Amino acid sequence: MATIIQIADAVVAQLNAATFSQPLTAARLYAPSFELPDMETLHVTVVPRGIASTSLDRKRDSFSFDIDLAVQKKTDMAQASLDALMTLVEEIADHFRAEPLSSFPGARCVDVKNAPVYSQEHLDELRQFTSVLTLTFRMAR
Repeated sequence: MATIIQIADAVVAQLNAATFSQPLTAARLYAPSFELPDMETLHVTVVPRGIASTSLDRKRDSFSFDIDLAVQKKTDMAQASLDALMTLVEEIADHFRAEPLSSFPGARCVDVKNAPVYSQEHLDELRQFTSVLTLTFRMAR
C-alpha cells in the first residue's frame, strides 16, 4: 500500500481513537462529496493531498506527505455553533502537533496549516461550516 495512504489511514485511526469536545467519526476518502441534507451531521474527512521528496544522501531521501483533513457541518449560523466548530478544528490541530501517529510512528507531523480557517463561501451559500487543515508528515527512507 502507498505510504501516503498508510499515513492517511493512521490519521483516521488516531482521530477515531481520540476524545474531542465533539464526538466524531473520521473517514478517508478520495473524493469527498456529500449531499447538503447529509451535512446535518459532522463530517471529518481525511484526503491524501501531495508528496514531495528531497535527497539526503545517495541512499536516503526525506519525504513530506501532505494530508488534508476537512471538518464540515451544516450550521444554524449561531455564534455559539460556529465557535464550537472552530474549537474542534483547533483541538484536532493541537492533537497532531503533540501526538505522534501511534500506528505509523516513522512519520512525524512537522507542520499544520489552516488557511483560511473556514470557507466564507460555504457559510454564505450553503450555511455550512467547512474548515480544512493541511497536516504535513515527514519521514526519511
